[in-house]
Amino acid sequence: MTNSPEIQSVKNRFGIIGNAPGLNYALNVAIQVAPTDLTVLITGESGSGKESFSKIIHGLSHRKHGNFIAINCGAIPEGTIDSELFGHTKGAFTGAVDDRKGYFETTDGGTIFLDEIGEMPVSTQARLLRVLENGEFIPVGSSKTKKTNVRVVAATNVNLVDAVERGSFREDLYYRLNTVPISVPPLRERGFDIELLFIKFTSDFAEKNRISPVELTEGARKVLTSFRFPGNIRQLKNIAEQITLLETERAITAEVMDKYLPKHQASGLPALMRQFGQGNSDISEREILYKVLFDMRKDVTELKKLVYSLMKGGQVNQEFINDHEELFEEINTSTLPALPSAVPNHEESPYPVYSKEDDQHIVTIDNLQGSRENVEDITHEDEEESLSLERNEHEIILKALRKNNFKRKYAAKDLGISERTLYRKIKQYDIEDEK
Repeated sequence: MTNSPEIQSVKNRFGIIGNAPGLNYALNVAIQVAPTDLTVLITGESGSGKESFSKIIHGLSHRKHGNFIAINCGAIPEGTIDSELFGHTKGAFTGAVDDRKGYFETTDGGTIFLDEIGEMPVSTQARLLRVLENGEFIPVGSSKTKKTNVRVVAATNVNLVDAVERGSFREDLYYRLNTVPISVPPLRERGFDIELLFIKFTSDFAEKNRISPVELTEGARKVLTSFRFPGNIRQLKNIAEQITLLETERAITAEVMDKYLPKHQASGLPALMRQFGQGNSDISEREILYKVLFDMRKDVTELKKLVYSLMKGGQVNQEFINDHEELFEEINTSTLPALPSAVPNHEESPYPVYSKEDDQHIVTIDNLQGSRENVEDITHEDEEESLSLERNEHEIILKALRKNNFKRKYAAKDLGISERTLYRKIKQYDIEDEK
């Protein structure tokens, strides 16, 4: 979308820098929806500028003279968020020494920006749904219904559709919030905007601190614009201010720029990372190591079969060799690798891992001259060795829950995982029905 005079006017008024088509389209949607009272859901990665869009919507609406408040739902403890949003009465809970008005009451006639809406507890989501549908709420500890006329603008950096499927977000609330969606593009998709924003940040910082702004060489521009910026605008601003403050030379070269960009994030190649809009991925370094270990166990099992075949018949079946050609090549060229030091021990890990105890059943080629009568038939061990990861995970999670009387907080601590991940696993395996 082109940069129309109306969009440019909004950029000038609210300090928006850039001309990327995705940015202009998002601004155009915000301009059109602002005069209405429709609920807006802003999606985008962390640090991409979602709060700026909420201020634009409020500033261009008929509520612009009313209150505007931004609330980070993920930063408020679950036990107090209802009180913060809807207020409470005296004696409603320990420490409630007086009546208190919540944000929905104090912002009556204005706009509330609910950032990180995906972190809101399910019980609070039900209260919010009632506000959106009827404009009604009940303070904590009260039985009296109150009215409010508040416009809600919500934002999230997670995929709410996936959250609905996991049961951590109400489906009816999602559709009620998603009346008008606005998608804010990440910084890496905004092209030349990266350089414009860098110049803006370094100029503002230099003026504020009464120092000369820096200038980018052609090489520095290429390095800057090729960086992925996982932290988006917030990260770019930090880098711009660091360079302006710390560098004595005002001409920034590619080498200097590269020094301030994190090396593990500088590549434009695909990486194992969670991407917005593609679902939540639980892939971690620990799980990758587990997969490697299970592959190693499989190879050990195949070696056991090979050894048993040699000891029983004196030769290896040609069909077996053809089916495991890669395994024989590895035997000739390498030895079994050592376990990575980063892998946790059995007590720390909810998954079975390879241990030295497994070595006692491995018979090496050097020992083939011994009596074959004492050789153990291990051809049926494959089923035991390749136990399902899901079954092991299910049993260990259930054991941890029983140990802690099904208190998820303490069970998650014992398992070394987050309480949210444990909640998802409980739903996945229907463990609650096994109490």
